[in-house]
Amino acid sequence: MGSNVVVKSKECRGNHERMIRRFIKKCKKERIIEEYKDRRRYKKPSEKKRDKRARAQRERKRQELKRQRLLEKRSRRKN
Repeated sequence: MGSNVVVKSKECRGNHERMIRRFIKKCKKERIIEEYKDRRRYKKPSEKKRDKRARAQRERKRQELKRQRLLEKRSRRKN
C-alpha cells in the first residue's frame, strides 16, 4: 500500500500531544496498522472477501445512523 502519513508542526500549532493524536488518527484512517496485522498471517481469498463485506456493511450502517441523527437534529430545530 505504501502510505505516507505526515503531521506538520504548523497544523498543530506546535502542540506535541495534538501532533501525536493527529498522527494516530491519520494512521487509523489509512488502515496502516490493520494492514500490517493482516499481512502477518495468510488469509484465504474467501476470508478477505468476507471481512471486506462485513467492514462495508458496518460502514453503511454507521453512515445511515449518522444520516438519521442529522435528520433528527434538523427536525428538532424546525419545531
